[in-house]
Amino acid sequence: MEGHEESVTKHEQLLQHIESLKIGTKISVRKLAKSLGVSEGTAYRAVKEAENLGIVITKERIGTVRVEKKPRNISDQLTFGDVVDIVEGHVLGGAEGLDKTLHKYVIGAMKIDAMTRYIDAGSLLIIGNRDNAHSMALEQGAGVLITGGFGTSREIKTLADRLSLPIISSRHDTFTVASMINRAIFDRLIKKKIMLVEDIVASKPKVNMLKVTSNISDFDQLSIETGAQHFPVVDEWNRVIGIVSRKNVEDLAGDQNIEKCLTRHPITVGLQTSLASAAQIMVWEGIDFLPVVDRNRKLISSVTRREVLQAMRDAKNQPQLGETFEHLMWNGFAEERDERGRLFYHGVITPQMATDLGTISHGVLTSLLTQAGLNVAKDLSGGDYVVDNITTYFVHPVQIENPVVISPVVLEMSRRACKLEIVMTYQDHLVSKAVMTLQSIDHA
Repeated sequence: MEGHEESVTKHEQLLQHIESLKIGTKISVRKLAKSLGVSEGTAYRAVKEAENLGIVITKERIGTVRVEKKPRNISDQLTFGDVVDIVEGHVLGGAEGLDKTLHKYVIGAMKIDAMTRYIDAGSLLIIGNRDNAHSMALEQGAGVLITGGFGTSREIKTLADRLSLPIISSRHDTFTVASMINRAIFDRLIKKKIMLVEDIVASKPKVNMLKVTSNISDFDQLSIETGAQHFPVVDEWNRVIGIVSRKNVEDLAGDQNIEKCLTRHPITVGLQTSLASAAQIMVWEGIDFLPVVDRNRKLISSVTRREVLQAMRDAKNQPQLGETFEHLMWNGFAEERDERGRLFYHGVITPQMATDLGTISHGVLTSLLTQAGLNVAKDLSGGDYVVDNITTYFVHPVQIENPVVISPVVLEMSRRACKLEIVMTYQDHLVSKAVMTLQSIDHA
């Protein structure tokens, strides 16, 4: 075990130490560096990674604190604590209620009597320095967000503490904080629909693996029991050192050691890798199997191409609530077919798509051409694709409010790839052309 301890880096030791701390423990970079005999820079990097892992958070006026990692299933609802972070606010009272969720927010731009009808338990009143409205909201079970950097009276703070309902102050105006909260809600919806490797692994009962000391007979037995043809191979500390497949062991004696025929230095993914990234890795590397490891390369689970594709298809069938910039751009284009049944798209260049000079952004234009090509390839084959290569030619500038037509034409299609030429025109004049190669993620 001495060799194992030496193989663990200072960075890993720091992370392990942080994980071992009790929930609620305050963490100081200087004390952390001193206690483990490392530089403050090394300690700082470990704290930042721990923050990315979700096991510590940094709070204003409190510092860095060890917290329990939140589960992957992101809630659609914000907590009052989330609102504090979003609006860059600070808590005036009722801090014990920061973990409570809110189901709506109300802007208090009306008289008290009218406001009462809209406020109930679990809501958030966004308002200025109106003490009577603050107390009314708290008494009805709502939290309060005071805009403009104003405070409130000592009596209101005492009431908030007694009811465990947060009263928050933010330096931003009402319109800005409402926009910030709306943006955060949409961001959550987008994050929720982006599936990660963790979502597949969570539903798998156990990980099947072979030890470096296993032999070909062990592979055959595990293959019969599970029906699988690929297995990760781990060392005595459960670190992945390779992969063995049916192809590796063909025609080998049953007592031969696995170590002599495994594929070393395999490509791996982590729990936070998106399924889209995992699918692209499999396509580019021509593999059907990926071990899932932690930051110390210790085996957690494994995923196959089939599992990744099925999960991605299931995700597409879910309601799509949050919208990315790409969705917002593409939603302005309508789909039609010409007399030969080929798809084409038409839409108008909006101000949001333009550069400071009033012409379409090259990034937006490339995104539109790419989306059109992907749609046509999927329409013809029914499969899913990733972009392998795209070459774009910008022939003429396109201005705001110009109506354009995008016409993709398939040049070549096989089981594994598709090559297209995509043309954008304005009033029948060529403005841009792209040649794009796609790789299918449905076929090995």
